[in-house]
Amino acid sequence: MALTDDHDEYAKLVRGMNPPRVVIDNEASDDATVIRVDSVNSHGTLLAVVQVIADLNLVIRKAYFSSDGSWFMDVFNVTDRDGNKVLDTPTISYIQTTLEAEDCYYPEARNTVGIVPSEEYTSIELTGTDRPGLLSEVCAVLAGMQCAVRSAELWTHNTRVAAVVQVTDAAKAAGGAIEDEARIADISRRLDNLLRGQNGVRAAAAASLTHKERRLHQMMFEDRDYGAAGRPDPRTEVSVTHCAERGYTVVVVRCRDRPKLLFDTVCTITDMQYVVHHGTVSSEPGGGAYQEYYIRHVDGHPVSSEAERRRVVQCLEAAVERRTADGLELEVRTDDRAGLLSDVTRIFRENGLTIRRAEISSEDGEAVDTFYLSDPQGHPVEAKTIEAIRAQIGEAALRVKNNPLADDGGSSSGVAAGSTAFLFGNLFKFYRPFQNFGLIKLY
Repeated sequence: MALTDDHDEYAKLVRGMNPPRVVIDNEASDDATVIRVDSVNSHGTLLAVVQVIADLNLVIRKAYFSSDGSWFMDVFNVTDRDGNKVLDTPTISYIQTTLEAEDCYYPEARNTVGIVPSEEYTSIELTGTDRPGLLSEVCAVLAGMQCAVRSAELWTHNTRVAAVVQVTDAAKAAGGAIEDEARIADISRRLDNLLRGQNGVRAAAAASLTHKERRLHQMMFEDRDYGAAGRPDPRTEVSVTHCAERGYTVVVVRCRDRPKLLFDTVCTITDMQYVVHHGTVSSEPGGGAYQEYYIRHVDGHPVSSEAERRRVVQCLEAAVERRTADGLELEVRTDDRAGLLSDVTRIFRENGLTIRRAEISSEDGEAVDTFYLSDPQGHPVEAKTIEAIRAQIGEAALRVKNNPLADDGGSSSGVAAGSTAFLFGNLFKFYRPFQNFGLIKLY
């Protein structure tokens, strides 16, 4: 038996003898649900746990973790988005079951090749330089090729853009993945022509095992958005110092607090091949967040040079800012229909708007989309532009969740800051934003 086989078998034995232990406690804290996780440690264990919590849209108010040696211990204080404890029995059961499952920590146990066939959709990954109008053109190509967008997520940062799009076959009544290899090749060629062959095209009807938001971080990291021209948000501060007495590198991140912040920083640290041995995170008064990590490279060494230190700082600044999107936040909800995304993105383009970030989904015939919009220079969207969009879309309802132009500090139409204002009338629709990018692959 090969050495790697021996190692895998030993790892399975250790996991079998020491299964993860998860305790969910609603009595230990007055204002949060406490989740305690103990398990055998491996590279990525912390990220796996944080990912489960983030996917449930729970907010981590504070946490501390330790993974020296072969054992991982973690405690999270979490609430829902409204600041309440997690009391829903199905949600508690899901957290318990998921965090105690082996494949939560060892996804390779599901598939050693790294991909799984998908009968439900075909995935498209795009990345490259952001430019006006490209998203609208890509959407038109997809609509013309009878590709219905089931979900999509788009991030922009430092003139770069990345998107993961899941499409189904609109030519079939039942939908599903696009199975015809010749048709996939044709879609690839057309997108390649549209993107002027910037990054090339690769196609296959399969879905990556990699978590979608983690994949977006990886795509932008590979595209070196952290090294692109651009000034970091002055509200984001990252320091990297050496802890000589223990042989750690100490990383401290201070920034605006927001959902999924811990996932974004831990994801980046993990994918840069560093291990978090100890750490603590907490929300601070005034909407800030504090994160402190004691890390080493997977080879056991701390950060060893000034160049490496600067790279860690830049990459964590980028990780924080990719999901941070200032500007007008609109939520759109309506019945899905063919070509709607192409129509909506064209209207945005014609009104001179740039999509900074977007989250798109369509399920059971309903589309729910959130757009973060600004003008090309990054300025807030003017009220007259919103009215023009409403007039072009027709009877649609837009929920304005954040409007920095409003006189009352972020609200619209006299609604208090931080609340949701319903404008217009019913809701337009989904298909949505990728805003300018080169195609990496279609698979």
